[in-house]
Amino acid sequence: MTIPGAIDGISGRTVLVTGASSGIGLAACGALARMGARLIMVGRNREKTTAAADRIRATTPDARVDIERCDLASLEDMRILGRRLRSRLDHLDVLLNNAGAMHTTRKETADGFEMTYGVNHLGYFLPTLALLPLLRNAPSARIVNVASNAHRAARLDFDDLQMQRGRYSGWTAYGTSKLLNILFTRELARRLQGSAITANSLHPGVVRTGFAHNDPGWMSLAWRLLSPFHASPAAGAATSVFLCTDPSLDGNSGRYYARCREKAPRAAACRDDHARRLWDISAAQVGLPAAGLPTPA
Repeated sequence: MTIPGAIDGISGRTVLVTGASSGIGLAACGALARMGARLIMVGRNREKTTAAADRIRATTPDARVDIERCDLASLEDMRILGRRLRSRLDHLDVLLNNAGAMHTTRKETADGFEMTYGVNHLGYFLPTLALLPLLRNAPSARIVNVASNAHRAARLDFDDLQMQRGRYSGWTAYGTSKLLNILFTRELARRLQGSAITANSLHPGVVRTGFAHNDPGWMSLAWRLLSPFHASPAAGAATSVFLCTDPSLDGNSGRYYARCREKAPRAAACRDDHARRLWDISAAQVGLPAAGLPTPA
Protein backbone atom coordinates (compact mmCIF):
# COMPACT_ATOMS: atom_id res chain seq x y z
CA MET A 1 0.00 0.00 0.00
CA THR A 2 1.32 3.42 -0.92
CA ILE A 3 1.69 5.76 2.02
CA PRO A 4 0.74 9.31 0.95
CA GLY A 5 3.70 11.66 1.11
CA ALA A 6 6.05 9.17 2.76
CA ILE A 7 9.73 9.63 1.98
CA ASP A 8 12.97 7.95 3.02
CA GLY A 9 13.59 10.61 5.66
CA ILE A 10 13.26 7.92 8.33
CA SER A 11 16.41 6.22 7.03
CA GLY A 12 19.01 5.93 9.76
CA ARG A 13 16.63 7.08 12.48
CA THR A 14 15.89 4.95 15.54
CA VAL A 15 12.29 3.78 15.95
CA LEU A 16 10.91 1.78 18.86
CA VAL A 17 7.70 -0.20 18.30
CA THR A 18 5.73 -1.98 21.03
CA GLY A 19 3.59 -4.98 20.19
CA ALA A 20 6.04 -5.61 17.37
CA SER A 21 5.90 -9.40 17.12
CA SER A 22 2.68 -9.72 15.11
CA GLY A 23 -0.18 -7.93 13.40
CA ILE A 24 -0.05 -4.20 12.83
CA GLY A 25 3.15 -3.81 14.82
CA LEU A 26 5.04 -6.35 12.74
CA ALA A 27 3.70 -4.88 9.50
CA ALA A 28 4.77 -1.39 10.59
CA CYS A 29 8.23 -2.71 11.48
CA GLY A 30 8.54 -4.30 8.05
CA ALA A 31 7.62 -1.07 6.28
CA LEU A 32 9.94 1.03 8.45
CA ALA A 33 12.81 -1.43 7.92
CA ARG A 34 12.38 -1.16 4.15
CA MET A 35 12.60 2.62 4.52
CA GLY A 36 15.93 2.29 6.33
CA ALA A 37 14.94 2.86 9.96
CA ARG A 38 16.89 1.31 12.78
CA LEU A 39 14.27 -0.74 14.65
CA ILE A 40 13.85 -1.69 18.27
CA MET A 41 11.08 -4.29 18.37
CA VAL A 42 9.47 -4.73 21.78
CA GLY A 43 7.36 -7.77 22.62
CA ARG A 44 6.20 -9.73 25.65
CA ASN A 45 7.55 -13.05 24.36
CA ARG A 46 11.24 -13.04 23.49
CA GLU A 47 11.09 -16.09 21.20
CA LYS A 48 8.13 -14.73 19.23
CA THR A 49 9.73 -11.30 18.91
CA THR A 50 13.03 -12.85 17.79
CA ALA A 51 11.18 -14.86 15.12
CA ALA A 52 9.43 -11.68 13.95
CA ALA A 53 12.76 -9.86 13.70
CA ASP A 54 14.17 -12.77 11.70
CA ARG A 55 11.25 -12.49 9.26
CA ILE A 56 12.11 -8.84 8.67
CA ARG A 57 15.80 -9.63 8.17
CA ALA A 58 14.87 -12.36 5.67
CA THR A 59 12.88 -9.93 3.50
CA THR A 60 15.11 -6.89 4.11
CA PRO A 61 18.66 -8.25 4.41
CA ASP A 62 20.21 -4.90 5.35
CA ALA A 63 17.61 -4.24 8.08
CA ARG A 64 18.99 -3.02 11.40
CA VAL A 65 16.83 -4.68 14.03
CA ASP A 66 17.18 -5.12 17.78
CA ILE A 67 14.64 -6.73 20.09
CA GLU A 68 13.63 -6.00 23.66
CA ARG A 69 11.42 -8.11 25.91
CA CYS A 70 8.88 -6.23 28.01
CA ASP A 71 5.54 -7.26 29.48
CA LEU A 72 3.38 -4.14 29.39
CA ALA A 73 1.19 -5.68 32.09
CA SER A 74 4.06 -5.10 34.52
CA LEU A 75 5.08 -1.67 35.80
CA GLU A 76 8.46 -3.05 36.82
CA ASP A 77 9.08 -4.50 33.35
CA MET A 78 8.33 -1.10 31.85
CA ARG A 79 10.68 0.66 34.26
CA ILE A 80 13.43 -1.86 33.52
CA LEU A 81 12.95 -1.33 29.77
CA GLY A 82 13.33 2.42 30.23
CA ARG A 83 16.48 2.07 32.32
CA ARG A 84 18.03 -0.42 29.92
CA LEU A 85 17.41 1.73 26.85
CA ARG A 86 18.52 4.94 28.55
CA SER A 87 21.78 3.21 29.43
CA ARG A 88 22.59 2.05 25.91
CA LEU A 89 21.03 4.62 23.56
CA ASP A 90 21.88 8.29 23.22
CA HIS A 91 18.60 9.22 21.54
CA LEU A 92 15.31 7.92 20.14
CA ASP A 93 13.68 9.47 17.08
CA VAL A 94 10.26 7.79 17.06
CA LEU A 95 8.21 5.93 19.65
CA LEU A 96 5.29 3.94 18.22
CA ASN A 97 3.03 2.77 21.06
CA ASN A 98 1.18 0.01 19.27
CA ALA A 99 0.67 -2.87 21.71
CA GLY A 100 -2.84 -3.59 22.90
CA ALA A 101 -5.34 -6.29 23.70
CA MET A 102 -8.97 -6.94 24.54
CA HIS A 103 -10.23 -9.42 27.12
CA THR A 104 -13.77 -10.73 27.33
CA THR A 105 -13.52 -11.42 31.06
CA ARG A 106 -12.14 -9.14 33.74
CA LYS A 107 -8.52 -9.87 34.61
CA GLU A 108 -5.88 -7.95 36.53
CA THR A 109 -2.22 -7.24 35.96
CA ALA A 110 0.42 -8.20 38.51
CA ASP A 111 0.07 -4.66 39.86
CA GLY A 112 -3.70 -4.99 40.37
CA PHE A 113 -4.94 -2.96 37.40
CA GLU A 114 -7.73 -4.16 35.16
CA MET A 115 -5.82 -5.83 32.32
CA THR A 116 -7.09 -3.81 29.36
CA TYR A 117 -6.55 -0.55 31.23
CA GLY A 118 -3.12 -1.66 32.44
CA VAL A 119 -1.78 -2.75 29.06
CA ASN A 120 -3.58 -0.42 26.65
CA HIS A 121 -3.29 2.78 28.69
CA LEU A 122 -0.57 2.48 31.33
CA GLY A 123 1.41 0.47 28.75
CA TYR A 124 1.57 3.70 26.72
CA PHE A 125 1.83 6.17 29.59
CA LEU A 126 4.77 4.73 31.55
CA PRO A 127 7.06 3.72 28.62
CA THR A 128 6.54 7.13 27.04
CA LEU A 129 7.67 8.93 30.18
CA ALA A 130 10.53 6.47 30.66
CA LEU A 131 11.80 7.15 27.14
CA LEU A 132 11.27 10.93 27.05
CA PRO A 133 14.93 11.72 27.84
CA LEU A 134 15.96 9.81 24.71
CA LEU A 135 13.28 11.51 22.62
CA ARG A 136 14.45 14.90 23.89
CA ASN A 137 17.99 14.08 22.75
CA ALA A 138 16.86 13.66 19.13
CA PRO A 139 16.92 16.72 16.83
CA SER A 140 13.18 16.17 16.45
CA ALA A 141 11.08 13.25 17.61
CA ARG A 142 7.61 11.80 17.25
CA ILE A 143 5.36 9.84 19.58
CA VAL A 144 2.65 7.89 17.77
CA ASN A 145 -0.14 6.25 19.77
CA VAL A 146 -2.36 3.63 18.17
CA ALA A 147 -5.89 4.32 19.40
CA SER A 148 -9.11 3.29 17.62
CA ASN A 149 -12.54 4.46 16.55
CA ALA A 150 -13.68 2.00 19.22
CA HIS A 151 -13.24 5.01 21.53
CA ARG A 152 -16.73 5.99 20.41
CA ALA A 153 -18.07 3.06 22.49
CA ALA A 154 -16.25 4.20 25.64
CA ARG A 155 -17.80 4.63 29.08
CA LEU A 156 -15.56 7.07 30.90
CA ASP A 157 -16.12 7.03 34.65
CA PHE A 158 -13.17 8.46 36.56
CA ASP A 159 -14.51 6.85 39.73
CA ASP A 160 -14.46 3.40 38.08
CA LEU A 161 -11.59 3.31 35.57
CA GLN A 162 -10.91 -0.31 36.61
CA MET A 163 -14.50 -1.38 35.72
CA GLN A 164 -15.12 -2.96 39.10
CA ARG A 165 -18.77 -1.96 39.30
CA GLY A 166 -21.54 -3.76 37.53
CA ARG A 167 -21.20 -6.27 34.71
CA TYR A 168 -17.85 -6.30 32.93
CA SER A 169 -17.84 -5.71 29.17
CA GLY A 170 -14.62 -6.43 27.31
CA TRP A 171 -15.69 -4.27 24.37
CA THR A 172 -16.50 -1.31 26.63
CA ALA A 173 -13.19 -1.74 28.47
CA TYR A 174 -11.36 -1.78 25.14
CA GLY A 175 -13.21 1.26 23.79
CA THR A 176 -12.55 3.15 27.00
CA SER A 177 -8.83 2.35 26.82
CA LYS A 178 -8.74 3.75 23.29
CA LEU A 179 -10.44 6.95 24.47
CA LEU A 180 -7.76 7.17 27.15
CA ASN A 181 -5.08 6.83 24.45
CA ILE A 182 -6.45 9.91 22.69
CA LEU A 183 -6.81 11.91 25.91
CA PHE A 184 -3.26 10.94 26.93
CA THR A 185 -1.97 12.06 23.53
CA ARG A 186 -3.79 15.37 23.87
CA GLU A 187 -2.32 16.15 27.29
CA LEU A 188 1.13 14.90 26.28
CA ALA A 189 1.11 17.22 23.27
CA ARG A 190 0.13 20.12 25.53
CA ARG A 191 2.97 19.40 27.95
CA LEU A 192 5.45 19.05 25.08
CA GLN A 193 4.60 22.43 23.53
CA GLY A 194 7.75 24.34 22.70
CA SER A 195 9.85 21.16 22.41
CA ALA A 196 10.95 19.31 19.29
CA ILE A 197 8.68 16.35 20.13
CA THR A 198 5.21 15.84 18.70
CA ALA A 199 2.51 13.38 19.80
CA ASN A 200 -0.39 12.15 17.68
CA SER A 201 -2.86 9.26 17.79
CA LEU A 202 -4.63 7.23 15.14
CA HIS A 203 -7.29 4.72 14.15
CA PRO A 204 -5.69 1.83 12.19
CA GLY A 205 -8.95 0.49 10.79
CA VAL A 206 -10.54 -2.90 11.41
CA VAL A 207 -7.61 -5.19 10.77
CA ARG A 208 -7.12 -8.94 10.34
CA THR A 209 -4.92 -9.67 13.37
CA GLY A 210 -4.99 -11.71 16.57
CA PHE A 211 -7.25 -9.09 18.15
CA ALA A 212 -9.93 -10.52 20.51
CA HIS A 213 -8.23 -13.93 20.54
CA ASN A 214 -6.90 -13.63 24.10
CA ASP A 215 -9.95 -15.39 25.54
CA PRO A 216 -12.29 -18.04 24.12
CA GLY A 217 -15.91 -17.12 23.57
CA TRP A 218 -18.31 -15.47 21.18
CA MET A 219 -16.17 -12.37 20.60
CA SER A 220 -13.18 -14.42 19.50
CA LEU A 221 -15.37 -16.60 17.28
CA ALA A 222 -17.11 -13.60 15.71
CA TRP A 223 -13.79 -11.91 15.01
CA ARG A 224 -12.45 -15.03 13.32
CA LEU A 225 -15.57 -15.39 11.17
CA LEU A 226 -15.43 -11.75 10.10
CA SER A 227 -11.66 -11.65 9.56
CA PRO A 228 -11.85 -12.27 5.76
CA PHE A 229 -13.61 -8.90 5.51
CA HIS A 230 -11.03 -7.02 7.58
CA ALA A 231 -8.08 -5.06 6.24
CA SER A 232 -4.64 -6.64 6.05
CA PRO A 233 -2.05 -5.83 8.74
CA ALA A 234 -0.08 -3.89 6.12
CA ALA A 235 -3.09 -1.69 5.38
CA GLY A 236 -3.72 -1.29 9.10
CA ALA A 237 -0.11 -0.20 9.64
CA ALA A 238 -0.20 2.46 6.92
CA THR A 239 -1.40 5.32 9.12
CA SER A 240 1.10 4.43 11.84
CA VAL A 241 3.94 4.51 9.31
CA PHE A 242 2.58 7.75 7.85
CA LEU A 243 2.63 9.42 11.27
CA CYS A 244 6.13 8.12 11.95
CA THR A 245 7.64 9.32 8.69
CA ASP A 246 5.71 11.91 6.71
CA PRO A 247 7.52 15.28 6.56
CA SER A 248 4.26 17.19 6.11
CA LEU A 249 3.43 16.43 9.74
CA ASP A 250 6.44 18.27 11.17
CA GLY A 251 5.13 20.36 14.04
CA ASN A 252 1.64 18.80 14.03
CA SER A 253 0.77 17.57 17.51
CA GLY A 254 -2.21 16.48 19.58
CA ARG A 255 -4.18 15.34 16.55
CA TYR A 256 -6.08 12.18 15.58
CA TYR A 257 -5.75 10.44 12.21
CA ALA A 258 -7.38 7.69 10.17
CA ARG A 259 -6.53 6.56 6.63
CA CYS A 260 -3.54 8.92 6.73
CA ARG A 261 -5.76 11.95 7.17
CA GLU A 262 -6.65 14.04 10.18
CA LYS A 263 -10.07 13.17 11.59
CA ALA A 264 -12.19 14.49 14.42
CA PRO A 265 -12.58 12.10 17.35
CA ARG A 266 -15.74 12.13 19.46
CA ALA A 267 -16.26 15.19 21.64
CA ALA A 268 -15.31 13.27 24.81
CA ALA A 269 -11.80 12.84 23.39
CA CYS A 270 -11.34 16.62 23.09
CA ARG A 271 -11.93 17.59 26.72
CA ASP A 272 -8.80 19.16 28.15
CA ASP A 273 -10.12 18.86 31.70
CA HIS A 274 -10.51 15.10 31.27
CA ALA A 275 -7.06 14.82 29.67
CA ARG A 276 -5.46 16.60 32.64
CA ARG A 277 -7.41 14.54 35.17
CA LEU A 278 -6.41 11.31 33.45
CA TRP A 279 -2.75 12.39 33.53
CA ASP A 280 -2.90 13.10 37.26
CA ILE A 281 -4.54 9.74 38.01
CA SER A 282 -2.13 7.82 35.79
CA ALA A 283 0.94 9.49 37.27
CA ALA A 284 -0.20 8.58 40.78
CA GLN A 285 -0.84 4.98 39.71
CA VAL A 286 2.69 4.52 38.39
CA GLY A 287 4.28 6.42 41.28
CA LEU A 288 5.23 9.65 39.52
CA PRO A 289 4.44 13.28 40.34
CA ALA A 290 1.69 14.76 38.16
CA ALA A 291 3.55 18.01 37.49
CA GLY A 292 5.88 18.28 34.51
CA LEU A 293 7.28 15.31 32.62
CA PRO A 294 9.14 13.19 35.20
CA THR A 295 11.28 10.20 34.23
CA PRO A 296 10.76 6.92 36.12
CA ALA A 297 13.84 5.78 38.06
